Amino acid sequence: MVNMSQTRNPMPTQQPQVRAKNFDEVALGYTEEMALDEAARCLNCKNMPCVSACPVNIHIPEFIERVKAGDFEAAYQIISKSSSLPAVCGRVCPQETQCESRCVRGIKGESVGIGRLERFVADWHSANCTEAPKLPKQNNHKVAIIGSGPSGLACAGDLAKLGYKVTIFEALHLAGGVLVYGIPEFRLPKKIVQREIDALKALGVDIRTNVVVGKTITIDEIFEMGYEAVFVGSGAGLPRFMGIPGESLKGVYSANEFLTRSNLMKAYREASSTPIMKAKRVAVVGGGNVAMDAARTALRLGAEKVYIVYRRSLEELPARREEVEHAMEEGVEFKLLNNPVKIIGYNNPDNKRDPMNGFVTGLECIRMELGEPDASGRRKPVEIEGSEFVLDVDCVIVAIGTSPNPLIKSATKGLEVNKRGGIIVEEETGLTSRDMVYAGGDAVTGAATVILAMGAGKTAARAIDEALSK
Repeated sequence: MVNMSQTRNPMPTQQPQVRAKNFDEVALGYTEEMALDEAARCLNCKNMPCVSACPVNIHIPEFIERVKAGDFEAAYQIISKSSSLPAVCGRVCPQETQCESRCVRGIKGESVGIGRLERFVADWHSANCTEAPKLPKQNNHKVAIIGSGPSGLACAGDLAKLGYKVTIFEALHLAGGVLVYGIPEFRLPKKIVQREIDALKALGVDIRTNVVVGKTITIDEIFEMGYEAVFVGSGAGLPRFMGIPGESLKGVYSANEFLTRSNLMKAYREASSTPIMKAKRVAVVGGGNVAMDAARTALRLGAEKVYIVYRRSLEELPARREEVEHAMEEGVEFKLLNNPVKIIGYNNPDNKRDPMNGFVTGLECIRMELGEPDASGRRKPVEIEGSEFVLDVDCVIVAIGTSPNPLIKSATKGLEVNKRGGIIVEEETGLTSRDMVYAGGDAVTGAATVILAMGAGKTAARAIDEALSK
């Protein structure tokens, strides 16, 4: 029987005042009873608009039908045909702007909680199924993947299932890319990421860490090792800054560095060999998911006051609504329609000769108002003359985006990039200007979502298979 409730089952969470002081996962997940009730809201539409809105084309009504029937393992197997990272996507994919945005139930109420059901199914499988997957029959072709982020893992998973010998070359000491260094533990526990990576290893994927392609080895050398195709999924790890005075002061971080120190290096632990500044008053500049992650991490590191400084209004804020609401509930203060113009600091009197030894004491901002729409379609923020003011902070985190790292391009002949540093590819295949070199994810588009990167990895996997199967 269809559940005609216009509201979805709410996601259980830790209480805001509790979770703001720990790194445990905020969302607790559906119970079996809640999952069955939510699945019953699905109408199992014949034209399946939700599927076409999913970047990896998960057969959504089909897996939800299996949830309705209580066959959770069958539901997992359906999802796994399209996605190599179901437990990850169920947590961090912006379903509200993709599959759920096309859900028919959303016309007169709330859409079905597709992402919440995907998470439930993936977690149920992990808790109840221990049987290792069967290794696919090998086809004697070798493919190299550069980067173990979402696009690389998706490409590797699809190729491994087809029998390819896949090797992932990862620059860091842990696999997972942005999933381990960029997204905080309270949104995506690292044991979840490791679980997904272990599943790929069980399919025969070999992961080699501490290999910096473009430095310790080149793409040309990879081909010389017998690999017949290369997929570049190296992400966008080069941070952008504002270009305002004071960005060299101590206490100024890129969000990339701040989150990497906390997430990957566990800098919040007392015994960490990679310390992080324990600031009291923090300003995070930016309005995306990374800004929310940085602000909420700063709270958990002990900051007494955390601000989000964003030059547009709440309606233009690009972060997921859920992340914004969680940040507000936890006590992050939003300074909207404000733009930084200068970071203020003072020199350490014990080391006056060091011009880089200044410390942040404030962030000077100017108030903004929204004018006519810009090229992106959003109303352009315009400064209000004479409205400058100073926020009393001792730490500034810049979260205004990242660009692809230029290392691979600089060490690879004939690899064309655009003016933003993104690798140029054929949209339908992911093929670059180099024969049998493919690319996808943030290395092509700049910083985007996990699921879009996975979609690019799957596109390249199909193209590689077609090229090597001829």
